[in-house]
Amino acid sequence: MWALYAVLSAVFAALTSILAKIGIADVDSNLATAIRTAVVLVLAWGMVFLTGAQNGVRAITSRSLLFLVASGVATGISWLFYFRAIQMGDVSRVVPIDKFSVVITIVLAFVLLKEPATTKSVIGGVLIAAGTFVMIF
Repeated sequence: MWALYAVLSAVFAALTSILAKIGIADVDSNLATAIRTAVVLVLAWGMVFLTGAQNGVRAITSRSLLFLVASGVATGISWLFYFRAIQMGDVSRVVPIDKFSVVITIVLAFVLLKEPATTKSVIGGVLIAAGTFVMIF
């Protein structure tokens, strides 16, 4: 089931880029990011209440909260830079660079999470990196 969610994530991420590029015309990129973030906030909390997950707030440890907040800060900064990049450049060139985060994530997972560096993951990371450079040059 996780693979279906991953594919749907990819489809909606693609739509995000295209819809944002159209919507960001003549709008400050920071304002556009704030509007997008407000919509995400409403949708996320709506899903929390729809599924009854709000009761889990009390069970969140301070460590988990710290890392979730740090992840949120990283996401916000990423979105601010991303919206500015798509406002200034071609989406078809910005997105491959943005998706280079896959390669960075693989390396960080090896180093920080001690995930195994398999032949498949290393070759895949190298191919993604190569594909990124092909797309932008």
